[in-house]
Amino acid sequence: MAKKEQESYRCPSCGYRSPKWMGFCPACHEAPEGLVPEETPGGRVDRYVREGVVRASEASRALPIGDVSVGETLRTSTGLSEFDRVLGGGIVPGSFILLGGDPGIGKSTLVLQMVSHLAREKTVLIVCGEESPEQIRMRFDRLEGRKKNPARLYLLPETDLSLVLSEAARLSPDLLIVDSIQTVFLPEWTQSAGSVIQLRETAATLLEFAKRSRVSTLVIGHVTKDGTIAGPRVLEHLVDTVLYLEGERGQPLRVLRTAKNRFGPTQEVGLFEMEETGLAEVVNPSAFFLEGREAGRPGSVVVCGMEGSRPILVELQALAASTSLPMPRRVSQGVSPNRLSLLTAVLVRRIGIDLSGMDLYLNVVGGVDLEETALDLGIAMAIVSNVRDLLLPSDWVVVGEVGLAGEVRRIPGLHERMAEAARLGFMHMIGPALPTGKSKNPPRGLNYHPVTDLRAALTFLEKNYGKKEVLP
Repeated sequence: MAKKEQESYRCPSCGYRSPKWMGFCPACHEAPEGLVPEETPGGRVDRYVREGVVRASEASRALPIGDVSVGETLRTSTGLSEFDRVLGGGIVPGSFILLGGDPGIGKSTLVLQMVSHLAREKTVLIVCGEESPEQIRMRFDRLEGRKKNPARLYLLPETDLSLVLSEAARLSPDLLIVDSIQTVFLPEWTQSAGSVIQLRETAATLLEFAKRSRVSTLVIGHVTKDGTIAGPRVLEHLVDTVLYLEGERGQPLRVLRTAKNRFGPTQEVGLFEMEETGLAEVVNPSAFFLEGREAGRPGSVVVCGMEGSRPILVELQALAASTSLPMPRRVSQGVSPNRLSLLTAVLVRRIGIDLSGMDLYLNVVGGVDLEETALDLGIAMAIVSNVRDLLLPSDWVVVGEVGLAGEVRRIPGLHERMAEAARLGFMHMIGPALPTGKSKNPPRGLNYHPVTDLRAALTFLEKNYGKKEVLP
C-alpha cells in the first residue's frame, strides 16, 4: 500500500511551515487567517511541468551562453557625482532601487536634490505618501533657492498603488519615486499599509511595472530598530540595488553605501556633508577629514583607509588612562571594538607593554567608520604613542595589517594609498614590504619605509624620531 504523503501548511507572510494547521504563525504573528495548505513538492513540480509543456515557447528555451548578446548598459546621470559613484555610473533604465536609512537622516533631501537635476531633461513622478505636495514644494524651494521650477517634475499625493500605477502609465515618467514604501498599499489585500504582506506585494507590483515599462523606480524605506529596511529583509531580495544613507546624530557627515547592486560594484561609497541648504558632496574626503588637525599631540596618527576604490586619509586618536577597575575598558568609535582588543593583546604579549591597568579609548576623527584591517599598525602606534607620551611626526602616514604574531602583513591598494598621501603633502609612509614582481616606485616626494613586524616599526620610530624610550 502506497504511503500517503504528509500534508503541510505554510504562513503566507514569512513562509513558516508546519505539519498541522494553526490559527496563527508562531514565527511572525502575521497570519490573521491562519496557515494555508501547501501543495506537496512532487505534485507541484509535476503540475508545473505539465503546464510548461503546454505554454512552452521559444522565449522560454535554454540558450548556450555564447548565443547571449551583451550590449552596453545605458545610464542616466543623477547630477550628483557621489550618487553616480555608488550606483556604478548612473541610473539604469528599468532598474528598481531601494534607498533606506533612519528617519530624519536626509533621504528625502538627497532624492530632491537629485530630482532637481534630472527633471531638467527627464520626466520625474514623486508619489507623496508621507508628506503633502506643499511640504515637498517648501523643501524644494529651500534646497534650490527658489530657482526656476522644472516643468517635468510631478507630485502625486496618493497611497493607493493601483491609482499610482494608473497615473504612472498615463504620464510615462523616466523616473518614479515612492516616498515611502511603508505608506502605499494594494486595495485587494486587507492588511494595513506597512505590513509584511503589503510590503511584499507592493514591491513585487512595482518591480513588474518597472521591468515591463522600463521606468526606473526608486522607493524610500525606513530602517527598523534591528537595522533592516521595512521588516525582515522583505524588500532587499526583490530590488536591483539597495542603498543605505548613514550618519551619526549631531555629525554633518552622511555616508551613502551600497549593500546590493546588480548593475555595478558594491564596495563604493558616496560622502555628503549636511548643510543648511541640503547635502553637499564631499569631493575631497581626505582634506575633509584632516581639516582642523593639530600636529604634535601624543596618540594622534594619520592612517589611510579604502572605501571602495577610493583611498581616504583620516586622523586616528588613542587615549590611555589609568583605572582602578578590575576589568579595564576598551572603547572604540569608528573601529571595531574586537579589533582594538586583539591589538591590545598583541602589544601586551609580543611587545611587552603593560596595559592591564589602563582604559583604552580609540576614535576615528570625523565620524566615519573604517572596518578594514589596514588600520592595525596605525592603531598600535597610536596606543604606544599615548602610553609613552611620544609625539609622532605630523608628516607620517601609517598603514598595515598586524597579525597575532606581531608581523606586518600586506594590504590591498598600497600604491593607491601612497599616491593619496603624496597628493596631500605627506612626506613619509610606514607600512608592509612592497610586493615583488610588479612593484611600483613610491610617488615623488614620498619616502616609503617598509617594516616586517610591529617591533621593527616601533624600533624605527624610536631610532629616527623618538625622544624617549619607546620599547619596554
